[in-house]
Amino acid sequence: MIPTKSLSAALSRRSFLGTALGTSAAALIGATSTGFLATEAALAQSTMTPDQALKELLDGNQRYLAGNFTSFDEDKQILRDRTVEKQQPFAAILSCADSRVPIEIIFDQSIGELFVTRIAGNIATSEIIASLEFGAGVLGTKVIMVLGHSSCGAVKAAIANGEVPGQISALFPHLRPAVNQAGPDLVATTKANAAIQAALLSKSSTVLAPMVTEGKLKIVGAYYDLGTGKVTLV
Repeated sequence: MIPTKSLSAALSRRSFLGTALGTSAAALIGATSTGFLATEAALAQSTMTPDQALKELLDGNQRYLAGNFTSFDEDKQILRDRTVEKQQPFAAILSCADSRVPIEIIFDQSIGELFVTRIAGNIATSEIIASLEFGAGVLGTKVIMVLGHSSCGAVKAAIANGEVPGQISALFPHLRPAVNQAGPDLVATTKANAAIQAALLSKSSTVLAPMVTEGKLKIVGAYYDLGTGKVTLV
């Protein structure tokens, strides 16, 4: 459960995004019928439902855990040729930038199947929201997963709240609601952050929120354990 105070505070920092990003994304989406990506109105309108898309992600993680990969058996040249002119991802992932979290591998997916955005701490900045709006509104992704992971350095640094070089501290305000909710426990804070960022996407985007309400899109938080390789929903 996300405390109303923490969620409201986080949403207020992004309230300016609603109109600006919503207007921009709506214009971008509308442009598909008037010239932008005009060859196809929506490139990834698969027959999957949001629930089926989420199931495919979790089933892929089970194949990864068992070592029974199917994506490695696919002909990569055919996949590259097929995706030169268009992409048809069924899911979008907001992941941490950590190099130990190889998204396509842990979900056993191949070229053109996942729309991946990465940023330290898997936080929903304006640029990330804009990218995910494009993924859902234009490309037709059915599910967005915000994926936190064990031993996350960004979350550790936010909990410590010490002096850091450069612009690293710019991450901290986005992570503060989770730290306030669950810190100093690293696992609990990381899971709380994934849930909070997923809620922000569901509430603060004028593109994504209606899609969720209409059942066209599912947005979930999840946690990846580096040691076991398992992804669990939070």
